[in-house]
Amino acid sequence: MTAAPQTNIRNFSIVAHIDHGKSTLADRLIQQTGGLQAREMTEQVLDSMEIEKERGITIKAQTVRLTYTAEDGKSYILNLMDTPGHVDFAYEVSRSLAACEGSLLVVDASQGVEAQTLANVYQALDNNHEIVPVLNKIDLPAAEPDRIKEQIEEVIGLDASDAVPISAKTGIGIDLVLEAIVKRLPPPVGDVDAPLKAMLVDSWYDAYLGVVVLVRIVDGVLKKGMKVRLMGTGAVYDVDKVGVFTPKMADVEKLGPGEIGFLTGSIKEVADTRVGDTITEEKRQAAAMLPGFRPAQPVVFCGLFPVDAADFDDLRAAMGKLRLNDASFTFEMESSAALGFGFRCGFLGLLHLEIIQERLEREFNLDLIATAPSVVYKINMADGSEIELHNPADLPDVMKITDIAEPWIRATILTPDDYLGAVLKLCQDRRGVQIDLNYVGKRAMVVYDLPLNEVVFDFYDRLKSISKGYASFDYNITDYRIGDLVKMSILVNAEPVDALSMLVHRTRAEARGRVMCEKLKELIPPHLFQIPVQAAIGGKIIARETIRALRKDVTAKCYGGDASRKRKLLDKQKAGKKKMRQFGRVEIPQEAFIAALKMDE
Repeated sequence: MTAAPQTNIRNFSIVAHIDHGKSTLADRLIQQTGGLQAREMTEQVLDSMEIEKERGITIKAQTVRLTYTAEDGKSYILNLMDTPGHVDFAYEVSRSLAACEGSLLVVDASQGVEAQTLANVYQALDNNHEIVPVLNKIDLPAAEPDRIKEQIEEVIGLDASDAVPISAKTGIGIDLVLEAIVKRLPPPVGDVDAPLKAMLVDSWYDAYLGVVVLVRIVDGVLKKGMKVRLMGTGAVYDVDKVGVFTPKMADVEKLGPGEIGFLTGSIKEVADTRVGDTITEEKRQAAAMLPGFRPAQPVVFCGLFPVDAADFDDLRAAMGKLRLNDASFTFEMESSAALGFGFRCGFLGLLHLEIIQERLEREFNLDLIATAPSVVYKINMADGSEIELHNPADLPDVMKITDIAEPWIRATILTPDDYLGAVLKLCQDRRGVQIDLNYVGKRAMVVYDLPLNEVVFDFYDRLKSISKGYASFDYNITDYRIGDLVKMSILVNAEPVDALSMLVHRTRAEARGRVMCEKLKELIPPHLFQIPVQAAIGGKIIARETIRALRKDVTAKCYGGDASRKRKLLDKQKAGKKKMRQFGRVEIPQEAFIAALKMDE
């Protein structure tokens, strides 16, 4: 493979809302340009993880290099990046966009512009991308290309008069897309003779090669055998292998400006290769680093514990392996009186949490219990210091705290008019503050400020169920605001259960506590003595349920005779129960924990 002249390179990414057909379009482009032979093609070639295939979503951004001969007879190199559409993986999108000059904006011709479409387009525009609108699924009976073109112009402000109509599934219009990429997207700019300057776009662990680093060359040339330095961490490595993905790995001699490829160099830890770092040559270093992009900040935390305590070491090893491929996932050890040893893990959102949990259970055969997800609170102490709280059970003494601040988000929700009332009520119930409400064609676009801890529980599921699946939702974290938050503890038989404690707003505490107690009453099996289940804030009990005692029929062996004999046996039983209540221990089964943590209002 020879390096192409720079004017014949096009770097582009595909951005769209979930399920608008990004990965399918990528499949067709690979097929059309002969990247893979027909027998090697599978559905969603670039979604390589089992979970991605099963759920039909993209989690990791993937890249592929295609060779295309245009109508003018010139041969072009197209570097395509397929990006996730889901809000939890927005950081994957941001770094892919930083490595490209243009984007294909895929919009479903029957559903139109959705919340995530907007979020991703604005990200692309922030990176000064040239954008080519593509209308997908035009073969559907419900497709309305003309209305959607107007909608793109209205909502996003892009000229959609020359949007490319395609059907990625059947392959209609794919050649038009390729021509549009070549004609309408700009080639990369860069200086071959300048010192090497490459941006680290992604990195993952390969069992044979060590860490594989995906790079976008900005200036200079990257060759095999070169000594390179990562400017952010200061680490120096020898380059063993330089190559590109076609989507299979193919070695090349060198990569020039504007090209996207990979390098390996016996790097042991993915954590050493920070995404957004600048790679330069050790001998001839670049003067300044490239503007990196901000690292992914975990926003949702939860504890993961093995069901069987003997699996703890396996869980630690499994998490270490997952962390190799997903630098945005963080974990540290914690122990809980109810659940034993486990880890406190940080995630980018609930879908990310679900995916990680599923991968641990699937790829490593572990049985796990997850505690209730919580967000990071900032606590201002009376002595003037500020601490970050990841686990509600660790809340310091209330007397030492001046106030607690919680993260707030700015959420954009697009919903059909019929469901607007229910959506507004849901946001109001979750302590939302309405910022804006306007119409996009037939749909309402609502902008709300919401506290993140109200969203992480089950907001997305509730939103989907009240809108019959039609509402779309996108958010970004804005700031921390001080709130009237209290720690609610759950007591079973007067003993606090640390895994079930949570921080809630004072106005919502009673309702939450009542739901929790009712739920545990059903879930904890009855013992031989009465068990009180209580929700408390500090020393004040705000809700209580009682689990009835099991009764053994102690008078069964009495037949006839004096009533005092029965009385004596019953009194003996009563005394025994009283003693038991003092010393009895309540075993809460694992299923009860799992069910209690799945809150549904």
